[in-house]
Amino acid sequence: MTAPAYPPKPVPGDRMAIISPSSGLPELFPLPYELGLKRLREDFGLEPVEYPATRTMGSTPRERADDIHAAFADPSVRAVMASIGGDDQITVLPLLDRELIRANPKPFFGTSDNTNLLAFLYNLGIVAYHGACLMTELGRPHALHPMTADSIRAALFTSGPYELRPATRYRDTDRDWAEPATFDREPDSQPAGGWIWHRPDRLVEGRAWGGNLEILAWLLMADREIARDPAGYEGGVLFLETSEELPSGEEVFRILRSMGERGLLARFPALLMGRAKAWSFQRPNTAEEKLRHAAEQREAVLRALATYAPHTMAVFDVDLGHTDPQLVVPYGGTVRVDGPARRITVTY
Repeated sequence: MTAPAYPPKPVPGDRMAIISPSSGLPELFPLPYELGLKRLREDFGLEPVEYPATRTMGSTPRERADDIHAAFADPSVRAVMASIGGDDQITVLPLLDRELIRANPKPFFGTSDNTNLLAFLYNLGIVAYHGACLMTELGRPHALHPMTADSIRAALFTSGPYELRPATRYRDTDRDWAEPATFDREPDSQPAGGWIWHRPDRLVEGRAWGGNLEILAWLLMADREIARDPAGYEGGVLFLETSEELPSGEEVFRILRSMGERGLLARFPALLMGRAKAWSFQRPNTAEEKLRHAAEQREAVLRALATYAPHTMAVFDVDLGHTDPQLVVPYGGTVRVDGPARRITVTY
């Protein structure tokens, strides 16, 4: 691993690559995709650039790797954003030209399955950004969430500290992207209970590493992009989140147990745990079921920490990952977790 450095930021008027390194869902759901493109132009002043696989379902890993190479190699493109996640980006990683990308560092934005590319860039020494997929965040129904928009704008255009703040309300239910009426009104939301702090007795500042927990599990199984010697992660800030597949508390514990057995968990003196996604079209949980699901995940994390990293400070229900609003975390960038003051500050 190379100590990550921040690549140059775009400015309004620049070109931004929109790629689909995982799934070509813009082909099936053009409404949130086109809305995201419109907001990228009108709200952020950036000109999106598309590639052959961006709107193509069923593209091959080679075709997606070619798009990644083209986006990073083009000197007129100043930043890169994923359209959405998926479930097979791990097959793209072996096809990537490390030297080409290392020689052309650019800010990359993505979440979920894009944890693959975020971890890859971390190992190349490039700070990237966990957050802001085009369809899910910029294509949000009715309007951009103000907290999300402010975080994206800061991550895109500014350099320096940015304080994350807890949302007062959040959304984790969805409506059909194929229905135009979905985009006509503000999504339903519910009160947020604030962040939950565990062992907030210290101040930790370090480089952020982590991402979607299920994707990290796959990377561990395939022995890709996660160092065998965990010493390189020493003193960092681990951040994790779970997806709409709604892994059970027991599944979360087993993944964290494996990370603990490899000596990973103990390397991180602080953990930021994203608010658990607790609803999906396949599992439309009731309010009570959602609360129970989130509580089971939190208990699983605490159980793993008690066994493998008993002194680690943790913050639960942070507004990152599969939640709305969504805050951007600089992957490989500096994060400061101030337990006594109950504050989290990232450096964009």
